[in-house]
Amino acid sequence: IFIMLLRDSLKLWNKYRISNIPSLIFLDATSGKVVCRNGLLVIRDDPEGLEFPWGPKPFREVIAGSLLRNNGQSLESSSLEGSHVGVYFSAHWCPPCRSLTRVLVESYRKIKEAGQKFEIIFVSADRSEDSFKQYFSEMPWLAVPYTDEGRRSRLNRLYGIQGIPTLIVLDPQGEVITRQGRVEVLNDEECRGFPWHPKPVLELSDSNAVQLNEGPCLVLFVDSEDDGESEAAKQLIQPIAEKIIAKYKAKDEEAPLLFFVAGEDDMTDSLRDYTNLPEAAPLLTILDMSARAKYVMDVEEITPAIVEAFVNDFLAEKLKPEPI
Repeated sequence: IFIMLLRDSLKLWNKYRISNIPSLIFLDATSGKVVCRNGLLVIRDDPEGLEFPWGPKPFREVIAGSLLRNNGQSLESSSLEGSHVGVYFSAHWCPPCRSLTRVLVESYRKIKEAGQKFEIIFVSADRSEDSFKQYFSEMPWLAVPYTDEGRRSRLNRLYGIQGIPTLIVLDPQGEVITRQGRVEVLNDEECRGFPWHPKPVLELSDSNAVQLNEGPCLVLFVDSEDDGESEAAKQLIQPIAEKIIAKYKAKDEEAPLLFFVAGEDDMTDSLRDYTNLPEAAPLLTILDMSARAKYVMDVEEITPAIVEAFVNDFLAEKLKPEPI
């Protein structure tokens, strides 16, 4: 019974993309859909339950109010109308945040110079107003006032923020385009892909490898010394990835798998070593880091039918995991 409970618990971690604890998620009992990902903040901010059932509110409603520039100028959130918006959760005490901010300043400049309507809103997790002011002085965009703790908390709740830095990119209607703005900015320094609509299949790199920890990931390892092998592998996986993503999007749920193609480099070698994978290429795998489990299909030729069957068997829990 203990093993069954543990297995079910890991499935819930993956389903709701839990990256740290404690975490409290509220669900709609009828539909099973997530009402709020950051229940701990809800309890802190609304101990009397006056806002129950704590369902998600539109971005325009949550952000409503004055915003600041680092020169002290104040303007209303209505000025964001018609713009793509990056909601940037960050803090000066966090070294990865400071590194990302330096890159993001250049990305922001390039996007604005290209004539795009784009604004970033800094949502501080600094530990003091002085730290906030020092950090914000480096930023050319807007911020929620540090003293407006309620609005900062509501934005954290709205997007279920579990760690920083996080950059969420919204379309002009306030709908999420991507929660992986950090990865996109680091992978696309010229911002050619802005506003970074998600790709069904990613080429595994140092900057996006962090996504391997977010839940189960299908990774197809290929021999990148063979010209065009990586691109051919992406084309092979893409229709299956698109089918899975569309299926779960229709249910207003996140896809249960991320899809990657991995070539040959030091990072991929380290991943193979860490997960104790054979050196074969091509090699079809599903890696579930949080469950410390892997599923491996080592066949001579990878075909769309093989990939689709492998994915379907995984989703139907027909595959036997091996330990990582």
